[in-house]
Amino acid sequence: MAGKIWVREIRRNKILRDVVVPCAAGGWEDALSLALRELDVMMPLVVARHHRDFEEFGQTRFLPEHFLESVNFDRLEVEFFDGQARKEGR
Repeated sequence: MAGKIWVREIRRNKILRDVVVPCAAGGWEDALSLALRELDVMMPLVVARHHRDFEEFGQTRFLPEHFLESVNFDRLEVEFFDGQARKEGR
């Protein structure tokens, strides 16, 4: 299940910044790390809930309390999508 993840910084329900990076099968945390480097944001604490949400829904979100440093957004959303699904007409 290779695809991409879309990472968005949200404040007051508006996207401040976003980035799309490739995501290998089962490697969403590595892809998240790459995306956060591009956004210049520290990696958040990833807990069981984040894994569960990503596996079940293909997305998860991080709140400011998941970061060790202060952040300038209300939440960080991570969403997986498969570019092939659109090409195949699904």
